[in-house]
Amino acid sequence: MRRLHAVVAGAGIGGLTAALALHRRGWQVTVCERAPEPPVTGAGIGLAPNALRALDAIGADAARATGSAVPATMGVRRSDGRWLTRAETSYMAARYGMPPIAVPRPAFTAALAAALPPEALRYGATVTGVDDATGRATVRTAEGPDLPADLVVAADGIHSPLRRACFPAHPGLHYLGETAWRTLVDAPDLRIPSMSETWGRGERFGVTPLADGRYYLYATAVVPAGTRSADPLAELRRRFGAWHDPIPALLDRVGRSGPADVLQNDLYDLAAPLPRLHHGRTAWIGDAAHAMAPNLGQGGCQAIEDAVVLAHLLPAGGDTGGAEAVPAALAAYTAARRDRTDAVRLRARRVGRLGALRNPLAATARDLAVRATPTRLALRGMDDLFNGFRLPGAGRTDRY
Repeated sequence: MRRLHAVVAGAGIGGLTAALALHRRGWQVTVCERAPEPPVTGAGIGLAPNALRALDAIGADAARATGSAVPATMGVRRSDGRWLTRAETSYMAARYGMPPIAVPRPAFTAALAAALPPEALRYGATVTGVDDATGRATVRTAEGPDLPADLVVAADGIHSPLRRACFPAHPGLHYLGETAWRTLVDAPDLRIPSMSETWGRGERFGVTPLADGRYYLYATAVVPAGTRSADPLAELRRRFGAWHDPIPALLDRVGRSGPADVLQNDLYDLAAPLPRLHHGRTAWIGDAAHAMAPNLGQGGCQAIEDAVVLAHLLPAGGDTGGAEAVPAALAAYTAARRDRTDAVRLRARRVGRLGALRNPLAATARDLAVRATPTRLALRGMDDLFNGFRLPGAGRTDRY
């Protein structure tokens, strides 16, 4: 009896998590990634308790695979260094059962890929379309040959060609008014104990410690879409070099051990929710399904939730008659995920608008309101995010 076959378009965090979850459900999996090889550079990613709980459901331990950093505190500061709000990570661990962790993104994707059979990964393979007019889907790739599939997982990113092809009337992406820079820096001597985001007027700067002594840095600024400088590092120093310690020291170390690898991307989210997260035998996950602003640190976390819930709802890979059950399972996936992910998308957009305020009076009022909110109350507002992962029909900690 043949195993059910899934083709995953995209080898990012969502795609690889989906591939691993399906593999552990007994599916044959083929991951098609248009990049010619796995990434060796990149930035970091924070994994909140909801994402860690989802990974645990499929037996994946991000901290063991990549190493992780658990900061002593997390909070928001002003550009002069004054804390607006700060929480002890130990309190978060007690409240949510585990603390958030931060890992290097390339190491995390490499760990997910290493848990798959080597033959499951096809780099330099671009999915160009899906034909599922018959009982099975046919996945077309630019390099050929076509691939038959019982399921297609569209994890092809924020600009998802598969989303555009299937939902041509959807308004697409919405520019959030900000550009973002990201980089990793070696600075073990600084020993920064806190994960922080600093708010200025129309600008923000984030610092996240990683397990290997490096720091994931990100910054945003309100600018027209497409704004670029010839020297991104010089632009960061111009904008943030006079902000509080340790920001100037961190920027001074960017590029010391090699070429300065500063990534810049304009920030977009999905202008409106998709009518559904599936069509025929295709399911959309992650940025392809619900691109969101990074302000809550939930983009990758929601992609992980998507992947685990999708695999949970599908039949096991060796089930007799399982292929016929796939369309109904995808409808259940939409029902389980669409409202939650859209609520997170809208919430992330609102938080971003607060952080990006440029008017001095509005920014001052924002800072006063944040400072006046008790830490415990602020954390209580995150309960629906951090405690919100559930496998449909199962307890919170159930595995499969």
